[in-house]
Amino acid sequence: MGTRKHRQRQEQLWVTHRELAEAPGHPFYKRLNELLDGEKFDEFCEGECAQFYAKSNGRPSLTPGTYFRLLLIGYFEGIDSERGIAWRAADSLGLREFLGVGLDEETPNHSTISRTRRLIDVETHRKVFLWVLGVIADRGLLKGKTVGVDATTLEANAAMRSIAAKQ
Repeated sequence: MGTRKHRQRQEQLWVTHRELAEAPGHPFYKRLNELLDGEKFDEFCEGECAQFYAKSNGRPSLTPGTYFRLLLIGYFEGIDSERGIAWRAADSLGLREFLGVGLDEETPNHSTISRTRRLIDVETHRKVFLWVLGVIADRGLLKGKTVGVDATTLEANAAMRSIAAKQ
């Protein structure tokens, strides 16, 4: 029997991409990505969200396709916070692949997801999600008759009001 202490070792300083352990990923996300790519999801999102992005100001933004994929991860995995979605995306090689984030890139952090959410209006969110649901329904992968979009605004536990109350 091996022990945890026996397995402890110092990690190598340099590892090539060929030496990384490969995980099979999640077949659901692979298939969903194939479906979204085939239907030109990213182009659709970019067209719907173009009005919310400046052409040349500021630092590079989170692309609309990546942003909506992050929200889909939250939905499918039952994660109800932007911080939780960011942690999950950073921790999974399969989700990195779904998002199109390379091993040498950082995944979007929660503040970037939150900023992007506030940038894009509710109607655009609704259009994109209804589009995704329509594509999935056309493929026979969805059953149901009612669609609901929740745009609840919640106060974060780091809000100034909650900090002031604790002092």
